[in-house]
Amino acid sequence: MTVKDVRRYNSPFRATSIEPITVRVLLLVVKLVLFLLLLGLAVRNSDVVTVRYFLGLEWQAPLVLVIFVAFAIGLVMGLMLCSIRLLRNHRELRSLRKLARQE
Repeated sequence: MTVKDVRRYNSPFRATSIEPITVRVLLLVVKLVLFLLLLGLAVRNSDVVTVRYFLGLEWQAPLVLVIFVAFAIGLVMGLMLCSIRLLRNHRELRSLRKLARQE
């Protein structure tokens, strides 16, 4: 163990004393459980549903696909809204730093 490793493990900013391999195993277990839950959702909701749009347009697809598409659209919209706020904050931070340098 090098001096750098000792400093990292003895850092007061370290949140927990969990070993990195334990975190990897825990993340793998969580991913596996999430995959199995989503697989079960897909198997149980494989019925074909009809989504009706305006002007008489229709789309027939398995229910799990409709749920996934709705989730993906919501995720993309949420990320876009968050990125707008993030860009606004970044612009404000840049102007404040510029103002602080002038003083």
